[in-house]
Amino acid sequence: MNRHISLFRFWTTRYLITLCVGLLVVGIASSLWITYNETQKRLDFMKLTAAEISDRILDANGAIKIAPFLFRILDSRQESVRMNYKPFMLILDENKRPLSDAPGPFGGELARRAAELAEAGDDVTEIKLARGEDMLFVKHAITSQERTVGWVLLFTPKKEMMRSTTEFQLLVIMLVSLGLLGWLVIYLLTKKLSQPIKDVADAAKQIVIGNYDIRLEKNSKEKEIYELVHSFREMAERLRQLEMMRTELLAGVTHELKTPVTSISGLVQAVKDDIVSGAEAKEFLEICSKETIRLQKMVEDLLDFNSFAVGDIRIRRETQNVYELVQEITHQWRIGQEDETLELRVEKPEKPMLVSTDPLRIQQVLYNLLNNAAQASGTGARIEVRMSETMQEIRIEVQDHCMGIPEAEQPFIFDRFYRGEEKKHTVRGLGLGLSFSRMIAQALGGNLELTESSEAGTTFALLLRK
Repeated sequence: MNRHISLFRFWTTRYLITLCVGLLVVGIASSLWITYNETQKRLDFMKLTAAEISDRILDANGAIKIAPFLFRILDSRQESVRMNYKPFMLILDENKRPLSDAPGPFGGELARRAAELAEAGDDVTEIKLARGEDMLFVKHAITSQERTVGWVLLFTPKKEMMRSTTEFQLLVIMLVSLGLLGWLVIYLLTKKLSQPIKDVADAAKQIVIGNYDIRLEKNSKEKEIYELVHSFREMAERLRQLEMMRTELLAGVTHELKTPVTSISGLVQAVKDDIVSGAEAKEFLEICSKETIRLQKMVEDLLDFNSFAVGDIRIRRETQNVYELVQEITHQWRIGQEDETLELRVEKPEKPMLVSTDPLRIQQVLYNLLNNAAQASGTGARIEVRMSETMQEIRIEVQDHCMGIPEAEQPFIFDRFYRGEEKKHTVRGLGLGLSFSRMIAQALGGNLELTESSEAGTTFALLLRK
């Protein structure tokens, strides 16, 4: 089983590792650069000092004369350029023999290698002693009348450069400071970033156990965090509504299915026990037949909706004259209505409108819209059907003249199983009609919209793309 760690710990650890690796690389690169720069600075200093000594070591006759002031030159130059080290000096005559001893623990070996060092090329700036010590080395020829009469050799241990260089100390201080600062910044930023995500995760756990009343800080300045929290709050509210609808649906479906079953069972039992007979028994059986048809219609609605919800919508397109198709559908629907006072008017468009669509699916949508209009209007309903077109689509509108849909219910009328408060008490059904019709419209490449709803009436529009 994989062990999960918190987002805060996960990213803080990785940021810290990345920071340390980055600072290590910067430290190594900076150390190499400081070493190179310090080496060049020392060599330049020793070259200038060697050149000055070679000019001042000759007397008036051009002979080498080692005077006490020569050694003071090193001290004065060291103080003038503020160097914290003092080179070793070795003077050679024209026969490459030392005229003075090099001070320090390396003097003997340097004197023995004097001839070798004098013959070394000008590009040789570093030598290695027998003891393994690395020395920076500079030489300068002493010339008199264009003749080499000796050499000035200057040495300094390379390890002293590492000990005495303050740049390395400053580098270590800087890297440690940057590391602490970087870790602090990473800690604070990661904590700030992970907290709202943790809050959302905790809120998701509350939703899992059925608590939809969540509280999240929604005034975040970060756009992405704000959108995450805002979307999650909307999702939670939507889930709360769906849970309420599911509960109502379960109660509604149970009631709607139980009522005809109970009615059928009671009527059949009455006929079976000879409680009723003759014309009355026939009437009971007729009622049973109607209740069975209604029950069958509910079950078919559930099965059809389930098929459509998973995308199993079969479309058989045919080129249709929209007016003739709508005229035929509305005529068939009107024949099946029991209300003789119902008024249905279909406006004929100015010119024929052709569209490639499935006439059976159009009939399903229009039947549902007409049934809803008739149920909402009651006895003596007046329903109008209009058609219009644009360059891209054909529009079929169904308008009733009832009291309209309450504004608070309008955003939910296309949700599956949703039934308005008024409709729950007056019409038996499952609340799938409009949701089912919109699925069909979208499968046809169009849409079903609520155009307007007020006290003057409600208008739905079926949009078909040409």
